[in-house]
Amino acid sequence: MKFKILIVEDSKASRELIAATVESISGLEAIATSSGFEALKLLPRHRFDLIITDINMPDINGLELINFVKKNPNYRDTPLFIVTTEGREKDRDRGLALGAAEYLVKPFSPQSLVGLVRRYLKLA
Repeated sequence: MKFKILIVEDSKASRELIAATVESISGLEAIATSSGFEALKLLPRHRFDLIITDINMPDINGLELINFVKKNPNYRDTPLFIVTTEGREKDRDRGLALGAAEYLVKPFSPQSLVGLVRRYLKLA
């Protein structure tokens, strides 16, 4: 079974790093988009097993995206990670309160992201 991961990140370099990190795990497919608006268009057309989003994006920000995703019955229980430059405790608390499972601050360790993805998708 192949797991699908949605990556929502406006920075091309960060988007490519996260996608490459996720796809280094056997059996995972990353679908990456550069905006929250594009992510909202993809959600009804695919079944994602995990969502990774940035907070600061030009149209729909990551917190607005999380709020929408967690209200959607199809995605309510889908693990969602925030990967962002916002390292303040209030930002972290807000993201987790909205329903994010994990909050990683850039620069992050690719190994820690791999470990979290494996844990949430219950991969050995």
